[in-house]
Amino acid sequence: MTTGESHQTIEAIVRTERARLIAGLVRVVRSVDRAEELAQDALVVALSEWPRTGVPANPGAWLMTTAKRRAIDALRRDKMRERKDAALARELDGTFDDAAEAIEVAMDDDLGDELLGLIFTACHPALSADARAALTLRVVGGLTTDEIARAFLSSEATIAQRIVRAKQTIGKAGLRFEVPRGAERAARLSSVLEVIYLIFNEGYAATAGDDLVRPSLCMEAQRLGRILAGLMPGDAEVFGLLSLMEIQASRLPARVGPDGTLLTLTEQNRARWDRLLIRRGLDALARAETLGGDGPYALQAALAACHARARRAEETDWPHIAALYDRLRAVMPSPVVDLNRAVAHSMAFGPEEGLRLVDEIADAAALRNYAPLPAARGDFLFRAGRLAEARSEFEAAANLTRNAREKDFLLARAAACG
Repeated sequence: MTTGESHQTIEAIVRTERARLIAGLVRVVRSVDRAEELAQDALVVALSEWPRTGVPANPGAWLMTTAKRRAIDALRRDKMRERKDAALARELDGTFDDAAEAIEVAMDDDLGDELLGLIFTACHPALSADARAALTLRVVGGLTTDEIARAFLSSEATIAQRIVRAKQTIGKAGLRFEVPRGAERAARLSSVLEVIYLIFNEGYAATAGDDLVRPSLCMEAQRLGRILAGLMPGDAEVFGLLSLMEIQASRLPARVGPDGTLLTLTEQNRARWDRLLIRRGLDALARAETLGGDGPYALQAALAACHARARRAEETDWPHIAALYDRLRAVMPSPVVDLNRAVAHSMAFGPEEGLRLVDEIADAAALRNYAPLPAARGDFLFRAGRLAEARSEFEAAANLTRNAREKDFLLARAAACG
């Protein structure tokens, strides 16, 4: 193995093991910052030794052992500083032995629950949605501050400050790095799923900037979803979210044309959809349904599956999609769901039905200055042959969007109205 190849291998291993390593450390040192420091120390040692000695058979265990030694060394230094005389030294030696043994035992445990606890803590509702997303990508996803800043089109300083404040909030609140139980667990799980899907959506349909999609961000969210599914095999909504992301991600290769323009579902070349991701998504949906899944993510996954199963746009079962949106509206009422429901009903029962439904929600505060609302209305009007009105709606939508590519797409639709 050449030095370059070994470093590539090491970086791949680090990416895989980093979150588990921090998860094992944070429950002992009770600090995300300290756990990250210890993990980084272990990774630096690996980068120094592995190119010479080779990657060990169990790299995760090797890294944990190295980090554990660093933790014990740090404890020893702290105790030594506290010693005032020989009697106190003897007493503290016993205390040190007990603490060191506790570290040994804690870090030899299975890490599944610890990693899950880290995810739940990073996604704690006490933090803002932006802070949860940034902290999750940093601590669990392993992204650098610069990578997170670029993903969300923010400055590195802003993201760094967001992460620091999130860690401070966790520390001041005295939050325990563990999986909550009972009602608190159910409440916190919704926050976890929300953050992961927020990350995915920012990659799937960028809210600003020049790029319509950022596949790397979608991949990170999918990876987090797979971790969560592995740690919580009995939760239907976890598998519902995983299914939804896998199926939606399967369309990424076909969402943007050669010239960079956005392609709608009906315009996409479905032969370019990733069939492996579709199979994974359908398998996860089957698992969610077996577990009795009828929650928001499972229903959204079922909606995505309707499109995935249609080899041609004309084969899409729009009446079934409309019915699924009726069910989704019952369990997750929101103006955005109502808007998507209007689109589905327009495809199933005609553009006039879509116009009727969208007019019912046009004054919703959540949809004010929301580009998809006039864009959808423009599409309904276009299909109804009311081209002058459609053009006005498309132009209004173009003025509202912050994404340069989407703006071009909407202006092109306006121009097509003549």
